[in-house]
Amino acid sequence: MSFSSRSYVNRYIPSNRFPKGVQWLLIVNIVIFVLHWLGPPLSVILKGLALVPSQGLMGLRVWQVFTYMFLHADVWNLVWNMLALWMFGAELERTWGTQKFVRYYLICGVVAGVAVIILTYAFGQQDRPVFGSNGAIYGILAAYALVFPDATLLFGFLIPMKSRYFVMIIGAIVFFRTFPVSVADTALLFGMVAGYLLLRGNKLRSQIRQPIVAGYKDWKLRRAKKKFEVYLKRRDSGSDRWVN
Repeated sequence: MSFSSRSYVNRYIPSNRFPKGVQWLLIVNIVIFVLHWLGPPLSVILKGLALVPSQGLMGLRVWQVFTYMFLHADVWNLVWNMLALWMFGAELERTWGTQKFVRYYLICGVVAGVAVIILTYAFGQQDRPVFGSNGAIYGILAAYALVFPDATLLFGFLIPMKSRYFVMIIGAIVFFRTFPVSVADTALLFGMVAGYLLLRGNKLRSQIRQPIVAGYKDWKLRRAKKKFEVYLKRRDSGSDRWVN
């Protein structure tokens, strides 16, 4: 079998069906990075779009939980995020359609931004600016593992493994590398949590609610049975008084 014909290599080879949502997300992120790299005055304006938790909460700059995901601190942050968007996002968009894919991407990014604000106020570092689409990309990884759990990926571009294990390892690496050194970077993992809940929320709620509903119904049945037994005892004791 040739290397290029293997299933885990196909996603790294460009497709003629390059979806529009991924295309535009790549273009917007790259253009904004170039504009920021060109320096003042555009860089000063764009810097105000980064997420600074103290500004987002106390300064009511609520747009920052959305705009921060289109800024990147350096070229490597941009390259790795856009590479992940291309490799995993394209297949998801072909499966879901552009509208659902873009909506999912943005929701994961926004939830991760909100988590940054909450956790930095809980643990500190609320004045540190946060850049990057990491939160949205973590959501894309989570979705890929859920939609294609048995797809084979190359960890470190060398070691084949199932996508669900790949994503768990990535999440663990990010967590242990960032917490508690950078609470904001750790909080971006909530993009992965948001993605899981968006895709498995109904099933999870059903799994949680089912034993609760079953327990409640069982309690009502036992309660009704007990009431009926009390009623029968009262009726029997009342009828005994009329027996000669």
